[in-house]
Amino acid sequence: MTPSHHPPERHLDLLSDVSAAGRARDATHLFLHSVGDQGYPVLPAAVDAAVLVVTELVTNAVRHTDGPCSLDLALHGGLLDIDVTDTSSEPPVTRLPHLNGSGGWGWILVRHIAREVRVLPTSTGGKCIHVCIAVAG
Repeated sequence: MTPSHHPPERHLDLLSDVSAAGRARDATHLFLHSVGDQGYPVLPAAVDAAVLVVTELVTNAVRHTDGPCSLDLALHGGLLDIDVTDTSSEPPVTRLPHLNGSGGWGWILVRHIAREVRVLPTSTGGKCIHVCIAVAG
């Protein structure tokens, strides 16, 4: 099957609650599996990596900001752009990971997995964390 002329995209608005990361994770998983049917091959390991990155970014948005967030996914040329936008202007901070499981690993994992990571201000005073990862072989 030949891919369409318009790269696949997905947008999801998320409330700042405990279900946000799970909803974002499910949406990412479904999105990446559905694009294969549209002629865009995605490696299984890349699905796992993308789901992990989205889960970490949305979890951080919920944990460290006071408002809702959104997730945008766009696939092009074997790369997945992931944008998580939230209401805080404060950039993520790398913390020393806690061995007891209480956090500190997320931002380190995101930066390790991603091909590109940028923190961009939004016009509403928040930020967008843009991450690009390779998803095709």
